[in-house]
Amino acid sequence: MIVAFSVSPSGAAPEGGPSAGSEPDSVHSAVAAAVAVVRASGLPNHTSSMFTEVEGEWDEVMAVVKAATEAVGAFGSRVSLVLKADIRPGRTGELTGKVERLEAALGATDHAASPVTAAPGA
Repeated sequence: MIVAFSVSPSGAAPEGGPSAGSEPDSVHSAVAAAVAVVRASGLPNHTSSMFTEVEGEWDEVMAVVKAATEAVGAFGSRVSLVLKADIRPGRTGELTGKVERLEAALGATDHAASPVTAAPGA
């Protein structure tokens, strides 16, 4: 299974707790704590600007998500967790396999050469 999740703190950190970021509206330090947990797990993972994806068996993936959420809890009085799962028993290597198949399909239809343009005024 692959789980994509985003976790962030809100509210004041417990007294003596760490700061979520160097700017008032930033949570990069808290997110870094979560990503460190994911990377330390040894499970295949990928972090983008909005989500971290982790691949493995149900129990091990959920344990990593729980530990990452708990790590973020030190940065605020509340934690927000957004989670999406792709549960496909018997499949492994899908964290990269899905992207490879997508890129191959784009190349086969020549969409890779088509520029993406923004709508006027965007």
